[in-house]
Amino acid sequence: MLAILEMSDMPAILIRDVPEEVHKRLKERAAANRRSLGREALVLLEGALENRGRRPNLEEIDSMRGKPRKPMTREYIREAIREGRS
Repeated sequence: MLAILEMSDMPAILIRDVPEEVHKRLKERAAANRRSLGREALVLLEGALENRGRRPNLEEIDSMRGKPRKPMTREYIREAIREGRS
């Protein structure tokens, strides 16, 4: 459930029934970025809306993965595709 509240000068959003795993990951991400849970959710919403309509590049995709094991390069992708076809 999503509710929009207007208690102050700025509107607020209340999100209910958040899956436990989503809440856990958001909380971990907020802690890693030294933000509150609400601020982290807002940063993610702003980012999603800002990038709407365009596809992310490889560097952006790599940064979304958290701590990558290996950089996501074109060669890395080609190698993964070749391995998958073997």
